[in-house]
Amino acid sequence: MSDSSPLPPVRLHPEAELARDALSTPLLSRAARLARWAGPETRVDAGGGLVEEQLPSAAEALGLTGDDAACAGEAWRVAVDTGLVEIADEEEGTVVTGDDLALLTGGSPHDVLAVWLGALETVLADASVPDLDDLVEAVDEGGGIDFSSLGWDPEAEAQFLDGVLANLYVLTVSEDGPGGGPVPLPALAASMIVPSDMGEPTNDVLEQVSDAMMRLDDQFRMLAPAGLVEFQPVDEALMADADEEPASPVDDTDVSRYGMVRLTPLGLYGLRARLLEAGVEAPAVGDLADKGADALLDGTSRFPPTAAQAETEQWLARREPLAAARELLAAARGSDGGAPLRRLRCQQALSLVGAEAEPALREVLDDAELGGLARVWLTEHGAPDVPAPSEAMVFWLTIDTLAAQLAAEGNSDELRGLVEGLAQQHAGFFAAAWRVEHPATADVLEAMGRLHPDKRVAKEARKAAFKARSQQGG
Repeated sequence: MSDSSPLPPVRLHPEAELARDALSTPLLSRAARLARWAGPETRVDAGGGLVEEQLPSAAEALGLTGDDAACAGEAWRVAVDTGLVEIADEEEGTVVTGDDLALLTGGSPHDVLAVWLGALETVLADASVPDLDDLVEAVDEGGGIDFSSLGWDPEAEAQFLDGVLANLYVLTVSEDGPGGGPVPLPALAASMIVPSDMGEPTNDVLEQVSDAMMRLDDQFRMLAPAGLVEFQPVDEALMADADEEPASPVDDTDVSRYGMVRLTPLGLYGLRARLLEAGVEAPAVGDLADKGADALLDGTSRFPPTAAQAETEQWLARREPLAAARELLAAARGSDGGAPLRRLRCQQALSLVGAEAEPALREVLDDAELGGLARVWLTEHGAPDVPAPSEAMVFWLTIDTLAAQLAAEGNSDELRGLVEGLAQQHAGFFAAAWRVEHPATADVLEAMGRLHPDKRVAKEARKAAFKARSQQGG
């Protein structure tokens, strides 16, 4: 992840539910069964893998036959890598039950998920390795692997898969993304290959996308048994020849035949854990529920609206309404650059609090920063005897609200419409607005000058911004 900004927060399922999902995955359940199957007679080679003659009985223990029998070796490797079995004597090649096996039945959900994450790392490493037949052909005279003959860079391959999974995570957690729906494999491959500023992709780029699709098709087939994704593979009927790559899909009606992938709830948990370990800020809804109102308002200021509301609902659910309202109002004060957006998030949070919060709002009616939003809340809740705001308070609240919207959305269409409506409904707005004693007055007026489509009004806004800036400087 090259962008240092935090990702949208993910909504995770409860750990108990995720642990049950992890235990039921073919990857972990097979590893656990082999760990219980292993005994004094079980022998492993120098690399910790089962010796060749024991693979058939291991496959039989897992109920695997035919081509699926090869999965027994992978299941054993997962059991070793996750500590479900341990090598007792390297020279003798004997094994014993690992301490972590007991965690799958007697540990906490978090313990189970930790074992599953270890299993996930094993399969992710395997997914970045070329086909076994290719590896055999690449063995050099000294018995090593000539990676150059494969055209394969292990580090680059792992980074590519990590990048694809990160993109899939972002698409899943973004509010304008598919959410829990599947993502077409061509789109995922293109996200890694096609430059963002490229118009029509060249034939060379399209060929790279096609190659990436086929690599991902193989990799997601391996990752699906781990419970990371649900995957619909590329339709083999599209392959006219085993050595040919499929053409790009013609339209949306056939795109599903080129592969569809979606992250499972367990997959979301696993990828978030990997992102956090890599130092990426990847929040989850509920992270702020036990923190103070200041952390809530600052944290949700960077969240999309739906996620901000979900986080706020969890925060409020742990608190008594009146105390929560007072804490929110106290945290909303300030004249720093982030204060307007904190107050907007405070106002949105208070909209979720019932009439029990009324005393807290009445306590701040005379507050220069909070009096305006308090009047709005009381009026919307039908409270009696709400004092009318002064003209100065109305203008201050208007500037504060516009500053918050500007911080939250930038030069959005919604803000442009708000600016147009404001200038149209209030004649002489700019003549009075530049005098408002708010830290963001000049910035807001400059933004109105940029956003308003009418050149005359835009010029008036810029003049007002200049006056406000001069007043601040004086």
